[in-house]
Amino acid sequence: MAALSQRALRGWWLIILRWVAALVVLGVLLHFLPVAPLRAAIARVPVPIFFAVLLGYLLTHCIGVLKWRMVVNAAGAGLDFATSAQCYAGGLFGTLFLPSIVGGDVVRLAVGLRRSPRPAAVLTGNLVDRFLDVTAQAGLVLLGLFLAPELELVPDELEDKLEKDFVVVAIALILLLGVMFRLRKKILARRSVRFRRRLARLRHALRSVSKRPRVLVLGWLLGTGIQTCFLLLTAQLAEYCGLKLPLSVWLFAWPLAKLAAVLPLTQGGIGVREAALVALLAPFGAPGPLVLAAGLVWEAVIITGGLIAGAVALALRRGGDSPAISQG
Repeated sequence: MAALSQRALRGWWLIILRWVAALVVLGVLLHFLPVAPLRAAIARVPVPIFFAVLLGYLLTHCIGVLKWRMVVNAAGAGLDFATSAQCYAGGLFGTLFLPSIVGGDVVRLAVGLRRSPRPAAVLTGNLVDRFLDVTAQAGLVLLGLFLAPELELVPDELEDKLEKDFVVVAIALILLLGVMFRLRKKILARRSVRFRRRLARLRHALRSVSKRPRVLVLGWLLGTGIQTCFLLLTAQLAEYCGLKLPLSVWLFAWPLAKLAAVLPLTQGGIGVREAALVALLAPFGAPGPLVLAAGLVWEAVIITGGLIAGAVALALRRGGDSPAISQG
């Protein structure tokens, strides 16, 4: 019990430090950006529009529940919709309000691992779902880079730097994967039989997903659609704040800012996402205060949505704790 209490205490200290870090990042932005235009931009967003965007955000996440369930069930998890919704909604809440380095995935997996007959399938499916989300965001970035040069929106030096960075990262990843593949037998030989059995289950679940390419393609398309909806909602809020930019610029900057927020520096990426967006949109002439205003209003949508998701997850948890198995 003492060990558990110490672990819980460390977890809460972690979440406090990450919220403090978020406030520090936002404080630095407010220090270097004029506050008056920021306040005026936020005040331009009508309350009905805020709640309309919030509704769109929640409805888009409903599609996210369907996508997540489809992918994990393709791996053999066998979860019904209610359990999938509880996992997904709990993950949204956990990303913002629970002490975890890897965010809401811990909460999302906790229920799925407990209520699925094949826990390895839940873990594998969740990893595949995350991979589809990342590739969807990367696809939006590439689309933005493809469209931006046509409109002469990307400075030549920025385009050259991005191309060089992409090549370096790609080569590093290929080399790392090559080394791990060559050393796989030596690495696994030192592991226990129990660990290798778990790894075998993961490989079996991964094969189950790979045998259903239509699910992967549909999951990627849904992920791209979901991220595009979030991008358009952010751009809509930005327009009300007085920031009007071509869609190609948003396609380039918004996914990169979201990927930057994945770094476990602040709780839920708060502050990091806004700082990245300000930096990424600056070369395109976007005023910093307006970018930050749009980012803060969008952050309010995310936090409100996370609270609603937590309430939904709690209601679904109380609604039934019996195993929820489905063949879908």
